[in-house]
Amino acid sequence: MDNSTPKRRKRTQRDYNLGFKLAVVEQIEKGEMTYKQAQEAYGIQGRSTVLVWLRKHGKLDWSYPSELPMTQSKETPAQKIKRLEKELEDERLRNLILEGMVDIMDKETGGKLRKKPLGQRARQLQAEGEVSLCKACKLFGITPQGIYQRERRQQQRCAELEPVKAMVKDIRRLMPRLGTRKLYHRLRPRFEAQGIKLGRDAFFDYLRSYNLLVKPKKSYTKTTFSRHWMKKHPNRYQSLRLTRAEQAFVSDITYVESEEGVHYLSLVTDAHSRKIMGYKLSRDMKTESVVQAITQAVANRVTKSDLIHHSDRGSQYCSDLYQKTLAANDIQPSMTDGYDCYQNALAERVNGILKQEFLIYRCKTFADLKVLVAESIDIYNTMRPHLSLGMRTPEEVHKKAAA
Repeated sequence: MDNSTPKRRKRTQRDYNLGFKLAVVEQIEKGEMTYKQAQEAYGIQGRSTVLVWLRKHGKLDWSYPSELPMTQSKETPAQKIKRLEKELEDERLRNLILEGMVDIMDKETGGKLRKKPLGQRARQLQAEGEVSLCKACKLFGITPQGIYQRERRQQQRCAELEPVKAMVKDIRRLMPRLGTRKLYHRLRPRFEAQGIKLGRDAFFDYLRSYNLLVKPKKSYTKTTFSRHWMKKHPNRYQSLRLTRAEQAFVSDITYVESEEGVHYLSLVTDAHSRKIMGYKLSRDMKTESVVQAITQAVANRVTKSDLIHHSDRGSQYCSDLYQKTLAANDIQPSMTDGYDCYQNALAERVNGILKQEFLIYRCKTFADLKVLVAESIDIYNTMRPHLSLGMRTPEEVHKKAAA
């Protein structure tokens, strides 16, 4: 039998993208873990690697890192007695209410509700020397054998699911806010390959138990100025039936922030495949910056088929420079009818995905933000599955549809 330990693969800074670094920095600065705990939890190699990230990307002063405990306010003896008396009375009322709630739920579940929490709590009290397991079971009319059997089943299940957490963290390292359904879709083949039986609902419960579910973030800032004298074009996209890639591009501008201020991200997305074909991050919303996004999108085309460009009525898209760029590439312009953002819903949706799942940490500099945007768009295009695409990635769909 070979008892030799596997050789540990040496990692470099290239193994950690900027999004992962910012996620670790935010966790540490929020007090969710120390930098040493983060280093151990994520398997980050190098004694000073995390400290370098904190000094470069953190908002606090990490020149002299310390792990001092939080100070507590001083209480007089009278204040302490009064506080403890209030806590004792609150605890009595809380126990009275909870006991009644458990009785009601226990009747509704046929007497099975108490077993799991009773076993856990009795074990805790047993370890503290408060009460024996037999005594606790006798008080609630449950046999110790039932507790033992449940514990064995739980231990066996925990052992089976041990690799799952590492798999989740491996994907969340690149896509920290990937939704659970998409995450399950990516992990299911790995579950099957390792013989792990875990359904989607059970996977939700598993993530919830480890506080790994993501919560949606909502924000809105207006970036479109459409009350101008320039020519607006009719909405040709609304009646279009999408059948192939590079049939229609949708464009929009959204804001992103760094410590240096507010910046603007121009995106051009293929409507059929959802692939981001071109983008430009700039410090302003000048037409020249927005034109660079469509120029990049045109350069990334793989077909020469007829193409429609759909956008809102922003002054950048209506400008003579932008329209000349479309005309030079035989692209037909299309615009929303008015101020209804739902007429350009796909572009708005792509903005939301990038900002809610990838660009969730504020960078210190504009240069760092450019790196984060580039990484995020590459991961979005090549790794993130879409429900609307049958859980395929935009890159997969674009290659197949354009073939």
